[in-house]
Amino acid sequence: MNINATLIGQAIWFALFIWITMKYVWPPLQKAMADRQAQIAEGLAAAERGKHEQELAAKRSADALREAKEKSAEFVAQAEKRAQQIVEEAKGNAKVEADKIVAGAKAEIEQEVERAKQQLRERVAELAVAGAEKILRKEINASVHADMLGALKQDL
Repeated sequence: MNINATLIGQAIWFALFIWITMKYVWPPLQKAMADRQAQIAEGLAAAERGKHEQELAAKRSADALREAKEKSAEFVAQAEKRAQQIVEEAKGNAKVEADKIVAGAKAEIEQEVERAKQQLRERVAELAVAGAEKILRKEINASVHADMLGALKQDL
């Protein structure tokens, strides 16, 4: 055996091996690498989109939080305003009720004064009749002189 023939045989087998590798093995490897490269690029793009969406979501949540705080402050202000209105209404109602009570008491006092005046008139009339009876020393018939006694009561 000659070393040159072995080297030539090995070179041919090596060339055949490279040709078979380039024909059948290399294209699937290149396709797998290209697929993997595309997958990595899509993953990076998705990560970038996710980051952008996260930033947008953070902005939206901050806006929503700010809006919620504004609304809650508005609700608190409305509640305070309504509470103040209720207090004012209660004060007004209490004043009206107090005025009614005072008016009722004044009317009751006026009635009592009128009753007292009437009783006083009657008592004065009785005393006047008793005094006149003592002066005249004669009996005065109250039923006969009722008109005169009524006029006397009105004068008093």
